Amino acid sequence: MTSTTGDLTIRPQHPKKVTLAKLAEPFSLELAADDAGVTVTGVTIDSRDVQLGDLYVGIPGAKHHGAAFAAAAAASGAAAMLTDAAGRDLARAAGVAELPILVSEGHPRAILGELSALVYGTDTLAAKTFGVTGTNGKTSVVYCIAQILEAAGLRPGLSSTAERRIGDEVIVSNLTSPESSELHGLLARMVERGVEGVAIEVSAQAIGRHRIDGVHFDVVAFNNFSQDHLEEYGDMETYFQAKLALFAPEHAHRGVVVVDGPWGQRVARESQIPVVTLATEYGQSADWHLAITAQTLDGVSFVLQGPEGAHFRGRVPVFGRFMAENAALALIMLHEAGIPLAQVEAGLANGLIPVHIPGRLEEITEGGNGPRFYVDYGHTPGAFEAMLDALGEVAEGKIIFMFGADGDRDTTKREDMGRIAAAGSDVLIVCDYHPRSEPPEQIREQLLSGARSANHATLYEEADPRAAIRLAISLAEPGDVILYAGPGHEDYQEVAGAFIPYSARDEVRGALREAGLLA
Repeated sequence: MTSTTGDLTIRPQHPKKVTLAKLAEPFSLELAADDAGVTVTGVTIDSRDVQLGDLYVGIPGAKHHGAAFAAAAAASGAAAMLTDAAGRDLARAAGVAELPILVSEGHPRAILGELSALVYGTDTLAAKTFGVTGTNGKTSVVYCIAQILEAAGLRPGLSSTAERRIGDEVIVSNLTSPESSELHGLLARMVERGVEGVAIEVSAQAIGRHRIDGVHFDVVAFNNFSQDHLEEYGDMETYFQAKLALFAPEHAHRGVVVVDGPWGQRVARESQIPVVTLATEYGQSADWHLAITAQTLDGVSFVLQGPEGAHFRGRVPVFGRFMAENAALALIMLHEAGIPLAQVEAGLANGLIPVHIPGRLEEITEGGNGPRFYVDYGHTPGAFEAMLDALGEVAEGKIIFMFGADGDRDTTKREDMGRIAAAGSDVLIVCDYHPRSEPPEQIREQLLSGARSANHATLYEEADPRAAIRLAISLAEPGDVILYAGPGHEDYQEVAGAFIPYSARDEVRGALREAGLLA
């Protein structure tokens, strides 16, 4: 596995030239006749990311109009700009006279994805494309898809909140959720590298903000739904509709839906594309059924059965029923895309799917008889409940759980987070996460208030997560499990507008070494 640090965007290394006339016609863009033959080779909405030959897209924002940076974009080599009428006037008033401008009647973001697909040649892809949405577990499913593609003999690519991956190359990007222009640049690079299957994590925001426009998925999936992002969506129904929108003909051919709960059942009923269903609960009607056959801290074994005798017996080296569900969902998605389960099985050793997911139930210890320490990205009530339920089934000793909560985000979920965390653990340590502009002691008190209502775990409050890690280790004995939820793969804390370097994984490793529990 190789790792490289990317620029703001990841692009093809051998781009093709596309004329402005070809871009203007399908979107009815205004363009001066003299500029019709001008060519572009890339697309970006960030003036700092402009490369020679780019189409710079000036988008109106909350504080600034992107067209205000037209001069900087031109100086960096932009060949043309796409914007709205206000952006054109702004650029011309600023003296940017030579830069060809495409003008959209509507918001440029609404056409950015399909236009980027034309520029990068990703409007049609030979590679199979898979998209995953849901509240928790999207990243894990994406990594399972990539691993299973590889087992089937296909070169995988993925885009997740953790990283971008092309085959065995990991590309670290500065972007968590790529804009559509960045996504199509990444897809074009994947095509150059011979990728045959692409797995993409799809958030509700990515759907609603046109970030996946221009990508037509072979198969999309919905795994679960619980409270999150209500600071943006206001209520659960609006949040749900944002995810349901992925199951439409303009986005995908087919879908796979977990129907254990009412939200998944609604997706199956209301989907505008054909779907197959997966159930992990006994007695639930579905096309596919998952059964757990064995589980320990070192993994979970399962059997998957589907229509017409489809059958798979496998294992994932990460604990939890939900991890078996993630693997099952990935397997069904490949099956729906025409990749037989037998082809996958032939590339695995005894059904083992050797998936490693950065910052997702990532064990920092190395097994053995001492306490075991895991770091996870989970930061919702649903994620806490799933993880703690899974640990309760396999942990031999105490469960020591530590977490914090986001500032400036959905405050209504905090007491539920605290209650669920305390109900499912023996020892609970509340620390700071990303307080942002909120007083951190206020966030901790809301979490502790919920935790007290459970009347179960022994509670500790330790603001500094570094000290909280060491407190957790000091309280642990052989056979205990420590789970640190929230930071996962992240490498910073956001406090009062400052981004402070902080890696939970590195900090845990250091603390374990101090305690003589890690070489």
